[in-house]
Amino acid sequence: MDNQKEFKPFIPANKIVPEFTATSIILGCLLAVIFGAANAYLGLRVGMTVSASIPAAVISMGVLRVILKRDSILENNLVQTIGSAGESLAAGAIFTLPAMFIWMKDWGIGSPSLLKIALIALCGGLLGVLFMIPLRKALIVKEHGVLPYPEGTACAEVLLAGEEGGSKASVVFAGLGIAAVYKFIADGIKLFPSEIEWEIPGYSNAAFGIDVLPALLGVGYICGYKISGYMFAGAIVGWIALIPLFSLFGADTILYPGTVPISELDFWGIWDNYIRYIGAGAVACGGIISLIKSLPLIFNTFARAMKDYSNIDRSNSTLRTDQDMSMKVVLLGSLAVVIAIWLIPSIPVNFVGALLIAIFGFFFATVSSRLVGLVGSSNNPVSGMAIATLLISTLALKSTGIVGQEGMIGSIAIGSVICIIAAIAGDTSQDLKTGYIVGATPRKQQLGELIGVLISALTIGAVLYLLNAAWGFGSKDIPAPQATLMKLVVEGVMEGNLPWPLIFAGAGIAIAVEIIGIPVLPFAVGLYLPIHLSAGIMFGGVIRLFLENRKNVPKKVKKEQIDRGVLYTSGLIAGEGLVGVLLAIFAVIKIGERSLADIINLSDFVNLGQIGSVIFFALLILTLFKFTIWYKDKNKAS
Repeated sequence: MDNQKEFKPFIPANKIVPEFTATSIILGCLLAVIFGAANAYLGLRVGMTVSASIPAAVISMGVLRVILKRDSILENNLVQTIGSAGESLAAGAIFTLPAMFIWMKDWGIGSPSLLKIALIALCGGLLGVLFMIPLRKALIVKEHGVLPYPEGTACAEVLLAGEEGGSKASVVFAGLGIAAVYKFIADGIKLFPSEIEWEIPGYSNAAFGIDVLPALLGVGYICGYKISGYMFAGAIVGWIALIPLFSLFGADTILYPGTVPISELDFWGIWDNYIRYIGAGAVACGGIISLIKSLPLIFNTFARAMKDYSNIDRSNSTLRTDQDMSMKVVLLGSLAVVIAIWLIPSIPVNFVGALLIAIFGFFFATVSSRLVGLVGSSNNPVSGMAIATLLISTLALKSTGIVGQEGMIGSIAIGSVICIIAAIAGDTSQDLKTGYIVGATPRKQQLGELIGVLISALTIGAVLYLLNAAWGFGSKDIPAPQATLMKLVVEGVMEGNLPWPLIFAGAGIAIAVEIIGIPVLPFAVGLYLPIHLSAGIMFGGVIRLFLENRKNVPKKVKKEQIDRGVLYTSGLIAGEGLVGVLLAIFAVIKIGERSLADIINLSDFVNLGQIGSVIFFALLILTLFKFTIWYKDKNKAS
């Protein structure tokens, strides 16, 4: 393409600047662990994750430029490359692996070992990077003017505006610190409840609630009003419509999977026994609809990528910016990982499973790599890919006689590896796009991705263990919505004992929502989760809408304020996630007969109640205004 030939990276190919340094590797690994843990907590709590590339890049610039007085955009780029790998691997892992914890607890056989979790995560991460590497020249270079890669391009813009790294990094750190203190006060010493709710009088078991937490405010702001609104709409259908209907018409009926009359259940009991299955059916149907709608694009994407790949010269150029990892290393490495998946006893995957991983893993890695270039990572139908994989793998294992506990664990392991492959391949593509724009060395970025995958795989198991030991996956505190959905899919195929009328009712709602033109997945997730989460997210979306629609504000100023809000709310998400992990550690540390979490709990002595919750949440919202709207006033004053 002509525009590709005319493109010149920010750092010329013939210029050598610091890039793959000990400093960038150490800082990148630290951010990979931090954002991986924070995103794991967020995803298990809310069912959504956020990209860490931009906040990682901003923090990197703040540390390298301001503290260490180093001025290399390529070092900053490598830091965000390694750091974002942790977030992506965590996203793939938490959507599937907690199902193992839930099953093994129900079966009375403990929990999956740290080694098992680390190996599954590592294999998925390595394959995600390796499968994408051969596609770089075809997708990133040859189609530079065709595939925008929104997150990768946005991250490059942040890096190119690096002279503002110090002030922007302070915004992220401010959000992180404020959220950490807020979370510790709310859920640590429990000065006020982080979840408040009211039953609507005169309306059978209808209730409204909100989790007044920083991460939810941050997610809503980053996702925007529309996505937040779709989630909240789904929650309203569940809590203001369906729960009262069950109460009104259920009376003394004992409806499976419930074990007591509906009249004896409160709104939480109805949600747990019935609404979440309807929501699960809606989410599963939404994922399948998303995948079906993407099929033409998926197959065209795969065919185009393979055609482009076959026409690309894969010999390493002498130019620094054209050098990829050796294709021999990529092929042998991929083969070695697939064989290891089959032969290592700690990975519960047989030959059939390893073959499925090799085929579907490469297919979905290719699809994910190009698809995120077109529609962005947030619109990548990874959950639909995971559901399709689980359906196929469970049927395949069942047809070969591998059923029961062995078949279910094997299916989830296959789904976990492929889910991680798709997530990491998409992240690698965005990072390599950023590198292409700023003039990074692809081979060094690819090594950075592998390092980020390794450090994240070694730590994600500990995070999962902590959160499960503290609260238990599937509980009110850590509902693990995506993983419980994948669990239901496997159980449905393997055992056929799900409440299918409720599942099909959810699927019917999803189809109706799709017909009227509303994006199914956010609506379905809102129906699947308690309204308390969607309401908290909605506040962030409304604030974003307010900022975007103000009159008489110059576009440049408005954009700067909105971007600062994204950085601040990214800090809010990271801060709450890290303290959430810290509180999980406190919950499992025993001092005498009490846990450390119980010791620091002061709610018996002082508790501000729901009024305190409202006041503190309002103050938190004001801090968001301080870093957005009020930032303009400071500019005028200067």
